[in-house]
This record gives sequence, C-alpha cells and structure tokens, in this order.
Amino acid sequence: MLKKMRQALLVGVLGGLFAQPAQALTQDITAVFTPDPANPLKNEFVNTTPESGMCPWHMPARCKQLNIFSIRVDSFLAHTQRPMYPNPRDPRQGAMWKVPSEWRSLQVTHTRTGEVATVQMRIAALGHATTTQPGTHAWALPGGRWQSQWSAAPAPCQSTGFLTGGSKTALFFWLVPEGAGVCSRMPGIEVSAFQYHTFEFAYALRTPNPLSMSSGQYTGSIKYSMGPGGDFDFGDNVAVITGGGEFIFNFNLDVQHTLKVEVPPGGNRVELVPQGGWQAWLQRNRRPERLFRDQTFNISVSSRFKMQLDCQYGDGGNQCLVREPESGGAVPLNISVTLPSGLTDAAGQPVSRRPLLRDGSGTELFQPGHYVDRKPGVLHFEIAREKVEEMLTGVGKTYSGNVTVIWSSEI
Repeated sequence: MLKKMRQALLVGVLGGLFAQPAQALTQDITAVFTPDPANPLKNEFVNTTPESGMCPWHMPARCKQLNIFSIRVDSFLAHTQRPMYPNPRDPRQGAMWKVPSEWRSLQVTHTRTGEVATVQMRIAALGHATTTQPGTHAWALPGGRWQSQWSAAPAPCQSTGFLTGGSKTALFFWLVPEGAGVCSRMPGIEVSAFQYHTFEFAYALRTPNPLSMSSGQYTGSIKYSMGPGGDFDFGDNVAVITGGGEFIFNFNLDVQHTLKVEVPPGGNRVELVPQGGWQAWLQRNRRPERLFRDQTFNISVSSRFKMQLDCQYGDGGNQCLVREPESGGAVPLNISVTLPSGLTDAAGQPVSRRPLLRDGSGTELFQPGHYVDRKPGVLHFEIAREKVEEMLTGVGKTYSGNVTVIWSSEI
C-alpha cells in the first residue's frame, strides 16, 4: 500500500497541558500537501503542526541544521519513588530512557471515501526539564562537571549540543538513532529526588506519496504505552504522574490536489478539415482521405484522474456522432488524447492517441509521476476516410454536434 514515502524529522516538547491525570497524553499532528508550481518535483507533505518550545525559544539555528522543529505542550510530570545512588546494580533504578525509536506503521483513512494510506513514525529524540535534590551538582562524576553528563549524550543516544540549567534545574535534549536501546545516566552522589517537568521528544515521519491519494482529509491515530516495560520506559524508579499510561498521536493529513485544464480562446469550437485545407477538393476534385483537427490544451494536475465523453448525438455505442440535420445522416467521430510527459496510464505507460470513449474504458486511470504544471496535451478529432466519402456524396451538407470531454479526479 505504501508506494512511495517522504521522510521529515520533527521534534516536540511535551509538558503539562492536561488537567486530568487519568487522561492519555495526546498530540495532534497535521500536515498538508499542495502542489507547488515553483517546485513541481517536490511532491511531499508539509508539516503544519504549530511550532513552540525548544526550537524557537532555545536553539533555532541548531534545529534548522538538524531539520527539526519543536512543540511544547505543558503536561508531562514524573518523579522518582526512591533515592538514586551512584553505580546501582540495576540501571533501571537510575535515570534511564527507552523510547520507541523503531519505525511503526499506522493507517490513515479518508474521511469521505474510506480510502486508506500508511504513515510510519518513530521517536527520534528525547529530553526533559528536570529538578534535582540536593542539586544538579549531584550529577558530577570524579574529575568532571555535572554539565558534561547532560550536554554529552550517553550512547546510543547522540548529543545535540544543547543544555541549559542552574543549581537545581536543567533542560537537555538528545537525539535517538533508529532502533536504539536504553540511554541512562547515574549520579555521582545520592540523589534524594529527581523530577521530570517536561518531556522533550522528536519524531520522524514517513508519509505516503500524495500523488496516489485522493483530495481530502485522512485521519488516524497511533497509541504508545508509558511506564515500566512500556513503549516509553523510564525505569522502575520513576512514576509517571500524568497521561494514564498512554501517549496518543492523532494524525490529520490534508491532500489539496490540483486538476485544471485550459483550452486556448476559441479552442472549444473545433472545425474538422482535410490535410492542407479544402483547396485540393474544390480545385481538383481530389477527395480528402480524412477530416481532422488537433486541439491543444494545457493541463495542471497532481492527482489521479480519468477521462470520458458526453455526446449530444450517440450511436448507442461508445462513440459520439456528428449529424447533418437536413438528411438526418450521422457519422462517428473518433476522439483520442495525448497527455504530456509525466502522466501515464495505470500500467505506467505514456498516453499517446489513447481513444476516448463514452464509457471511459481505456481511460479509467491516469496518474502523475510528479506535479504537472501547465504542460500541453492534445485532443485528436478525426472522421475516417470511408465516412468522409459518405459525407461528400450528393449536395453540400454541414455536420455538427456537441461533445463534452470530461477530466475527473473522482476515481
């Protein structure tokens, strides 16, 4: 289902927004796809989740370098239940973190059509605003400063180079590689109490190829557990006060496709003529082999679409007719389409002189490989030779008829 994915790295800061401790922590994630004429080959979702917290307030240049942004939602609160001691036998009794850094998949569903697409997510960073009793100096190891424990991340986590703090409090932030295990820190002396006031996190996303999705809203959720042995695991000595043991991400992907066809002025009136005009027939009585007209159009499209015909006069089958009102005679009109480079059929083949029929067979699905912006295509109109002979028999006649060519993104 997931044909093509684009990856973006996002970072958030989770704090105390939620008043009810039993309620799960939640974070809304929004993204939008709108085709960009200035960059038609860049077909990916753009994050629209409002930014706050770490990146805009503390490290904007570094976040830009890392291609991350932050969100601060004030609610997370956790604290130790017992003192922490230097070099415990079990790291789960110290300060430790294990987050779901592996990719996980979730489905998002179109709110109107029920179509589904797959999003992948992983947690890519962590951090906290913390308070230490008796003070941050308790984290200093022999021969070192307490700051080095938090500005330099413990493996397998990686440092962002950020740390701010004072005698009691500190705010740090570490990157977490894909599939990383436990990252932990042990104090240099006994810590009587350690409190987490915020939870800094980053997440990486792989979003579906929007060109394969319909216009509209896609929604879905992914749920993570919090607590000892959970997806977010802070060890056995830390009680998570908020969140009710769950952290839920709610997704809303907004797909805003373009499908626009422009016909030059006068292009909606098509006159079929022989090759080189009517002079050969009028001057030398040379019967034309066919009557035809190629009508160009410009198409801008980022979505799948189909084409079909609607006819003023039909033959009861799949073709439109042009009709001579005096005699009541009618002849079939062959119509086909050539689409510009970047558009293919369902089998991935270029579209050249593809017949257009009333039931839409053969033109049920065209798809862009990238955003096509005002590229020329051609509608081919033709009356075959044997029908031309029929039309030119007897007195002069005028054949006409209305044909509607339909481009539709309702696949």
